[in-house]
Amino acid sequence: MHYWLMKSEPEEFSIDDLARSARRTAPWIGVRNYQARNFMRDGMRPRDRVFFYHSSCADPGIAGIAEIVSKAYPDATQFDRRSPYFDAKATREAPRWFNVDVRFVRKTRVIGLAELRRCPELAGMRVLARGNRLSITPVEQREWEFVTGELLAPNSPAGASAARAKP
Repeated sequence: MHYWLMKSEPEEFSIDDLARSARRTAPWIGVRNYQARNFMRDGMRPRDRVFFYHSSCADPGIAGIAEIVSKAYPDATQFDRRSPYFDAKATREAPRWFNVDVRFVRKTRVIGLAELRRCPELAGMRVLARGNRLSITPVEQREWEFVTGELLAPNSPAGASAARAKP
């Protein structure tokens, strides 16, 4: 199993939107960065876990947990001339962009960048790298376990103190 962090602007598609989707599942469409595409196409597999991250909003951060439920397949929006994700160079025979289906697991309290940065255990987390703008990044198993076991655990000292120390 692999772990990922996937960013979405909540005005475009939020963790709540995913929870309301049919079967609580939706395609992760519109990725137009080759490295992020490659992570989906070459790295993601069903049952991989995802931190659903709200970006470009008033309270950015990890807002929930999701699961990959499909292998990558061509993103249909690249072929739709009415879509903001249309790509004139993409063809059905040679698609350029792919997506995966993501299923809602649970909503969490928002864990913002400042809180993540305060944890030395997460110092190598890619989302914390200066200048990182990728919408999809891998997460190391130890990082996943720290966030889910310490920051999100209701009775853990880190989770309790982090909840109290919200800026």
